[in-house]
Amino acid sequence: MNSIEKLRQAEQALLEIFSGIDAQVKHNLKRVLDAFRNHRVGSHHFAGVSGYGHDDLGRETLDKVFAEVMGAEAAVVRVQIVSGTHAIACALFGVLRPGDEMLAVVGSPYDTLEEVIGLRGHNQGSLIEFGIKYRQLELTKEGKVDWPALSIAITENTRLVLIQRSCGYSWRPSLSITEIEKIVHIVKQQNPNTVCFVDNCYGEFIDTKEPTHVGADLMAGSLIKNPGGTVVSAGGYIAGRADLVEAAACRLTAPGIGSAGGATFDQNRLLFQGLFLAPQMVGEAMKGTYLTGYVFDKLGYPVNPAPLAPRGDVIQAIKLGSAKKLIAFCKAIQQYSPIGSYLDPIPDDMPGYESQVVMAGGTFIEGSTLELSADGPLREPYIVYCQGGTHWTHVSLALQAAIEAVGEG
Repeated sequence: MNSIEKLRQAEQALLEIFSGIDAQVKHNLKRVLDAFRNHRVGSHHFAGVSGYGHDDLGRETLDKVFAEVMGAEAAVVRVQIVSGTHAIACALFGVLRPGDEMLAVVGSPYDTLEEVIGLRGHNQGSLIEFGIKYRQLELTKEGKVDWPALSIAITENTRLVLIQRSCGYSWRPSLSITEIEKIVHIVKQQNPNTVCFVDNCYGEFIDTKEPTHVGADLMAGSLIKNPGGTVVSAGGYIAGRADLVEAAACRLTAPGIGSAGGATFDQNRLLFQGLFLAPQMVGEAMKGTYLTGYVFDKLGYPVNPAPLAPRGDVIQAIKLGSAKKLIAFCKAIQQYSPIGSYLDPIPDDMPGYESQVVMAGGTFIEGSTLELSADGPLREPYIVYCQGGTHWTHVSLALQAAIEAVGEG
């Protein structure tokens, strides 16, 4: 059976799941539209200001709209946030003080956070260098949260728990909203003053609720991932309890300035439009993950999440087993990208990553992972992580080439 026929069979098998995703998109889009209506968003909100960025009506309204959509007291949405890692770092440095403890409850954090915490690198002003203690709860053998360990893990000194929603570069299921709610409940039972912080990257609009709807105190993410809807050029967000959001904003800018500053460089229209498009784009990306997981499972490769399992983010991991196959897969995806299809991805060092990484990303916005991309670190067991896809049909076309490039497992 050729790759086209394999994909046609997968598409037929997934029709019911695709229909369910469309219903969820409709639900989430209504949530966005209600917030736009409630805050009377109009074309006058597209104008920005220069310089310090004081009294930017569009930016201030967008913050309120974003907070409502996310079920949060407050939000800051800023083009000055470089990445999801930067947004997370602002939140962590905003909340934590010397002598506090941070506890990661879902095993090792994503590679780019290791230097923020101080697990790698030195003399960069990491959390550990500022006297913040760090612990982590390891996952069970099945890659799940260790619930018994979590139930006794929180102390009086545990100021913040880090909850990484996405699997990142690890072979585990991404967290569901239900699991995040359970983590928050268990933490608050032990110490109601502990801040529950969620790294929400890749997770926005995957469910009908966000972590801040179910008790998380604070969360952060990137606008070149889900909530930017593939049209926002750069930026990130922090949302949650108003005092914690402002504390994070003071790390982004400066104490005394906080959320009051930050010119928007005439990006307000795209920021609003990206949020409007986000539920639809995330829905298409989810369909792409199901299609990828289904086909490569049939080819004999281990996949995470499982082919028909509920999704916790827009990432589908495939254990390819060799560096050669990992590079070949990424080359195939690059060849079916709209931008730079003529380029060959090669492994290289990436700032913030421990291992060399090979990345296929022929995207309109550099690093956009809601557009179709694929990457993976060059280390055992050679897992490729497929992300995004503005339409599932594009994912299907790219998968034809990927199947032919790597063959059966």
